[in-house]
Amino acid sequence: MTAVVPRLRDDLTVAVAGQGGDGSLTLIGLLTRILSPRGFHLYSARNVASRIKGGHAAARLRASLADRGGLGDHVDLLVAFDDEAVVRIGPDLAGDAIVIFDSSAGPAPTAALPPGATVIEAPLSRMAVRDLRRDLFKNSLAFALLARTLSIPDAEAVSCLRSGLARLAVGVREANERALRLGFEHADSVGLDEGSGPWSLATGPAADHLLISGNEALALGLIAAGGRFFTGYPITPASEILEWMERHLPGLGGVVVQAEDELSAVNMAIGAALTGVRAMTATSGPGLALMQEGVGHAGSAEIPLVVVDCQRAGPSTGMPTRPEQSDLAMLIHGGNGEFPRVVLTPGDTADCFHLGVAATALSRRLQCPVYVALDQAIAQHASTVIPFDLDVAVEPGAVLDAVGLAALGEYRRYRVTPDGVSPWVVPGTPGGMNLVTGNERNEWGQVSIDPETRRTMMAKRARKIAAAKDLFPRGRRWGDDAAEIGVLATGFAVAPVVEACERLAATGITLAGLQPRTLWPVLDETLEFVRRRRLTFVVEHNDEGQIHDVLAAEGVPLAAMRGIRRSDGLAFTPAELASRIAAGVER
Repeated sequence: MTAVVPRLRDDLTVAVAGQGGDGSLTLIGLLTRILSPRGFHLYSARNVASRIKGGHAAARLRASLADRGGLGDHVDLLVAFDDEAVVRIGPDLAGDAIVIFDSSAGPAPTAALPPGATVIEAPLSRMAVRDLRRDLFKNSLAFALLARTLSIPDAEAVSCLRSGLARLAVGVREANERALRLGFEHADSVGLDEGSGPWSLATGPAADHLLISGNEALALGLIAAGGRFFTGYPITPASEILEWMERHLPGLGGVVVQAEDELSAVNMAIGAALTGVRAMTATSGPGLALMQEGVGHAGSAEIPLVVVDCQRAGPSTGMPTRPEQSDLAMLIHGGNGEFPRVVLTPGDTADCFHLGVAATALSRRLQCPVYVALDQAIAQHASTVIPFDLDVAVEPGAVLDAVGLAALGEYRRYRVTPDGVSPWVVPGTPGGMNLVTGNERNEWGQVSIDPETRRTMMAKRARKIAAAKDLFPRGRRWGDDAAEIGVLATGFAVAPVVEACERLAATGITLAGLQPRTLWPVLDETLEFVRRRRLTFVVEHNDEGQIHDVLAAEGVPLAAMRGIRRSDGLAFTPAELASRIAAGVER
């Protein structure tokens, strides 16, 4: 290659793609070790087929000195292990993208690439098998070319590989290092010399950051808030919560149970909650449908319960590895009959931790189910966050010990109170006997079909939500709060919306933005935000406009809202959103 002055990159998106098992995530993991010490904020996403092994698999990493929290418009650098990777990701490449291509089976399909793309070919798989007797070592060969492309010194790349593979056997680590050095030799042969690649990396202030997924952050928040019982059944994209809990919760004196199905999971969590422990379960849409009766039981019997829903594209099995926001109607209105519930919606990885804490506290305080609505992208993608403060105040709730029970004089488990929250004694406490049933009941827990009792108990339960509205997590805002045009988004739609608003502001289109963190009940701040605008764009990943409908049901005029939606399992890009919002404003 002809020597050029390296282009300084402060915002870079890298994709690594091939077949499942090629190790795309491994290569992305190594790159994070290069970028993080340079002050880059990182966002790592994966796209895998819904199968045990094989099929197209890709990982993407956006690294930016600005904290973006999501993917950008284009892929700048692609490491492609086969033709399919080029064909699939080609349309997403920037006009001046660089492609490192495994040419073991032939040249790259350049017709799928933009005209301005640069292709660096190397027979990675053939070299790995010929020299190291194993195809998988092509990752380390590719890492050498990647490092040279970004003008990373060879010594730094070697050190990064050693630390990244430190847990592997000595022989495997040594073989990977040989592969890396073979990659350097190949780079030399094609003119990709050390320290003089086409791009170089900018640097920013170093910070103490943690690269963590939303599922992991949420699990950590649940534990920090005092959660000590977790049960679940494996289901994409919620399984990592169960796996993380299995590794960490027992060491804190907690219990983790992998149930035989979602019906068992929710009912085990209810049983655990009755003992006074803070209990939770996690699932995705199909599992949540099975849990509906159990959640309704918790709502009727006033049992604290946290239920995490990692939404994926539905209905039925749908697309398990693709994100969507189409369970919201089920979360808000699902189940037979009516009962109080809370629905919280994180907008990024850090928010998962904080709303995990809030969900645990609210369920305890209000003695009702609290949902946390993630989506596949928020759940499974990882981003850098400031390490969390784990010194969290644990909400005690209205639980009475023997002394508090004695002071009551008479224990009525479902005692009618001004705020709807009744005193609660853990079963087994002397003098604290009570009945637990899904039937309607009177204050003592005795089954009743008396109309007046029914009216009293329905009103009592409803008061819990009305009396606690000041406790619910408030939304996050951006942009110009005085703007007459607003935009509202939740989950993985938030990051591209925020970036789109910044771009539009630079063109003179100012917007006010809101991420509601409490989706149900709908808070006054959410309604006020929309009512103050001439027009609000409601951005969501479903086909029917479920958030739009919730706001309309709360009295927001239809003419004051305009939906921007997609339900194909792909995320909005900032450019797409900026274009659609600008076009909508001009109408």
